[in-house]
Amino acid sequence: MEQVHYNAWRITSLSTLPGWVLLLACATLCAAIWLSFRGIRAEPSALRRRILVGLRVAAGALLLVLLLEPGVELRAESRVRARIALLLDTSRSMRFPAAPGGPSRAEQMLGWLKSRLPDLSALASRFQIDVYGFDKELQPQDPEKLAASVGQADQLAQGASTDILGALSSAAAAGTGGRPLAGLLVASDGADNAELIEGMTPQASDELQKLHAPVFALPIGAQAVKDLSIDRVAVDDFAFVRNQVSVDVMVSARGFPATDVPLVIKREGQIVAQKMIRVGGNTQRAKARISFVPDRTGKFAFQVAAPVYEGEALAQNNSRSFVLKVIRDRVRVVLVVGRPSWDVRFLRQLLKRDPNVDLISFFILRTPGDDTRSSQDELSLIPFPTQEIFQEQLKTFDDGIASYVREGGALAVIGGEQAFSASDFGGTAIDSVLPVSLTSSGPPVEETPAQVRLTDAGKRHPVTELVAGVAANEHAWERLPQLPGLNTVGPVKDSAQTLLTAKDGRPVLVVGEVGRGRTMALTTDASWYWSFVAAGQEMGPRAYETFWHGAIRWLVRDPALTPMRVAAERTTFEPGGDPPALDVQVRGSDYGAAAGAQLRAQLSSAEDATPRPAGQAVAGSDGTARIPLPPLPPGAYKAVVTAQRPDGGEVGQAEEAFVVQPSGAELLQPAPRPDVLRAIAEATRGRVLDEEDRLDTLPFRDPERVEVGQRKSHPLWDRWGVLAALCCIVGVEWTLRRRWGYA
Repeated sequence: MEQVHYNAWRITSLSTLPGWVLLLACATLCAAIWLSFRGIRAEPSALRRRILVGLRVAAGALLLVLLLEPGVELRAESRVRARIALLLDTSRSMRFPAAPGGPSRAEQMLGWLKSRLPDLSALASRFQIDVYGFDKELQPQDPEKLAASVGQADQLAQGASTDILGALSSAAAAGTGGRPLAGLLVASDGADNAELIEGMTPQASDELQKLHAPVFALPIGAQAVKDLSIDRVAVDDFAFVRNQVSVDVMVSARGFPATDVPLVIKREGQIVAQKMIRVGGNTQRAKARISFVPDRTGKFAFQVAAPVYEGEALAQNNSRSFVLKVIRDRVRVVLVVGRPSWDVRFLRQLLKRDPNVDLISFFILRTPGDDTRSSQDELSLIPFPTQEIFQEQLKTFDDGIASYVREGGALAVIGGEQAFSASDFGGTAIDSVLPVSLTSSGPPVEETPAQVRLTDAGKRHPVTELVAGVAANEHAWERLPQLPGLNTVGPVKDSAQTLLTAKDGRPVLVVGEVGRGRTMALTTDASWYWSFVAAGQEMGPRAYETFWHGAIRWLVRDPALTPMRVAAERTTFEPGGDPPALDVQVRGSDYGAAAGAQLRAQLSSAEDATPRPAGQAVAGSDGTARIPLPPLPPGAYKAVVTAQRPDGGEVGQAEEAFVVQPSGAELLQPAPRPDVLRAIAEATRGRVLDEEDRLDTLPFRDPERVEVGQRKSHPLWDRWGVLAALCCIVGVEWTLRRRWGYA
């Protein structure tokens, strides 16, 4: 049996009585001594009083010894070694160069670790050394293996974020065996993006005080502290065309004197806005608001950029990209009316209620043959923008309207007594853009009631979609009231589509595309029946409102109703991650699936507007396809997808915008921050290290803590002399009390 060497001892109590019993016994003994003293206060002899009280105290003391059962505890003690935690930053920002043109920060860190292995070996004789890698969490590491893998250091730096304070707290709590913490070593670039992202705070300082150990920090990449970065860009997800957009830009500068920095916003290689901002010196962070006015609708990729100055630690963070969807502010509708009617009243009220419509109504209350005997300036009831509409925007009425449509405008002609073949527009420029011919041999209006029905094209078209689902939509149209009559028109043009007809085949609704614009012909002035009469038949006005809202959206090319759509998987893609891909849905002008369409994608960036081929695909039977794009460097991109039919005819094109840039602060704000490490060291009474500093000479705490391996107790009270002494003292006291008259 191995002999145990006891190297320490202490006096202890071997009593099994609970503490409250011992306290009660002590109180009882004290009370007995006090009562004994009170009983002999009248004794004139001071010597007798001292003898009796002394005997009572001695008896109480011996009785207390018997209750406490004192003993000697022999102990085999050993000193517990304190521990040192070494934390190595393994976040992605450590992949960046430690100095311009130099090795990565991770390589520099592991090179330092390799050179300090002898110091760690020396410390291991006095302390337990725990080595961890950290990003958001701790990971135990082998220092020998890390030192042997300096060439593969970047593979170690995989963490998606940096939490220095969390790593210190976790390392302090990670010890085993109750070992005290002697200190912590941290090797990091200081690019914290958790609690210390804004620097040291009172809350963070309080957390560091709870470590009860000094932190010695080695800044990695501290020699490359000159850096200008765009930290944040804040802008709304959408904007209105021809309305001012404000972009808030946060810029930080480290290692710069007071400098005026030009900020520019680019779109497709063109500068759309710029502003000077002063940073550096005492102003490390500054905020700028840059405004511009988008001039067209669509989805665009923008880039906010600052120049890259000589000697900067990083160039990647001098620009940030964002995607902005520019939509119409309000649709401007000019309603030109030959004479007031119920149809005009219902349509005008509907358009006035729509907050997205800016309505101008123009009522013609006289014929060209009327003799007004007044000047032309006196024939308008209210000031009307005739100059702006008919001379500036439309040039002349008929030619101007035709040019306006071909250049992207929209025209809807509604039936009535003076419409279509009853009008004077036959053979004019307006006739050339309408989807139906105005020449007809029949009467201008045929008053035979008409029950409308959907054509095959109408079953697919968004203008005639009252409810979702083909069958439900057909039923909704069949339930609507009959129209009292229809205008007669000439043949439907080849490029147009008939969406609604009467059961006898007369066209009711015809749409077409001319140039970049769209036109619509509704051969009745009784569409208000679908509201007023339908309401009387308990169907409500919903069909009327849905029809006209859909018609206006289609006429102005609402992006949600375009036949061809392109959508990226998401707005932002990570550099080096999965390459972007475009999901394409292609439909013909009749909104049927364009199966077999040849799709080609071209890419341009915010810096370079030159489109370059990026991928191609063939639409499937449902008109959909996915176009994978090649890996792209960080930047803002615009994709234009063109679709052609198998016979070479053009189907259309659509656009999409997306951004390739890091989504987290780890790669967006990777600049070294030695100031954070310095603040941590000062808050814990540690210090900042140089790479040449020896680790085994640092002033670590070395708290005294022992560990008891085995213990052995020897009682001191279980001897006959203690009991005999107690009996003798009690007997002597009783005898003296009887002799002196106190028993």
